[in-house]
Amino acid sequence: MAQFLWVCFGGALGTGLRYLLSVWMTKMLGATFPYGTLAVNVIGSFLIAVVVYAASESATISPTLRVVLATGVLGGFTTYSAFSLETLALVHNGLWTTAALYVLGTLLGCLLACQLGWSAAKWLLA
Repeated sequence: MAQFLWVCFGGALGTGLRYLLSVWMTKMLGATFPYGTLAVNVIGSFLIAVVVYAASESATISPTLRVVLATGVLGGFTTYSAFSLETLALVHNGLWTTAALYVLGTLLGCLLACQLGWSAAKWLLA
């Protein structure tokens, strides 16, 4: 039960961080492109790789902390459901090129960030 409550707390924390970053990105770069969602997905991909590496490959963090961070905090932080809805909105508005760039940027950016997170964790923790 305690682990469940920590995951819930982590999810709330991740959600709040996602909101703050999205608001900040919109203020800085404007609302013409979903920069905030793209940023949280790329950052979240990097961080989840660090967490999983630290838990599974170097045993730097416990399995319980891995669940709280990966499922709770980062589960609340990343926003693939928002990504899907925003992509659909771009398509519905006839912005096919923008939608394609957003999908490509998200997929490649998140995969690259995940690999970089894994490599950074391996370098720091190995």
